[in-house]
Amino acid sequence: MIQNNNFSLLSPVTMGKYRIAACPQPLTSGRFGAQVSIASGSGSATTDRVMRFCDDFSTHDAAAHYALAQGIDWVHAKTRTH
Repeated sequence: MIQNNNFSLLSPVTMGKYRIAACPQPLTSGRFGAQVSIASGSGSATTDRVMRFCDDFSTHDAAAHYALAQGIDWVHAKTRTH
């Protein structure tokens, strides 16, 4: 984890072809919204799925951890063999 201006930034996680990055956003209420970017591919074939979540969090870190966990869960579900 990297410290930057009172915020902790989680490093992106790579799982196979997916790069998962938490992107918390400050809300007007002073709380934080959780969102995650899940990217795959390269060059002109890059795709990036961004998911925003309804819950809000009291800290930037809490929103980041929640978003990253949700992204990891999504990749696990997407790559699970049937």
